[in-house]
Amino acid sequence: MSILKIISKDFEISDNLSENQLREAMVDAFAYLIDNDFPKLIQILYKADVDQYELKKLLETVEGLSSAEVIADAYIARQMAKVETWKKYSAKKD
Repeated sequence: MSILKIISKDFEISDNLSENQLREAMVDAFAYLIDNDFPKLIQILYKADVDQYELKKLLETVEGLSSAEVIADAYIARQMAKVETWKKYSAKKD
């Protein structure tokens, strides 16, 4: 399971993005959602299991980044953690 495969469940993204391109695409997507579809933003973050309290704290304390960048970073970090967990437990089955 790859992070691109997980993220493609919520967003239409290319399956050959670099890490920087993925972050850029997520920042753009979250900026759009903040401005145009806040309920969908909340739904995506809830479905991805992004900790709302941690995210709120980050949004209040992180300086030098837009809200979209902070949200994208938290979302990507959560999805990467899922990939690592999946790898860890799927390796034990082999």
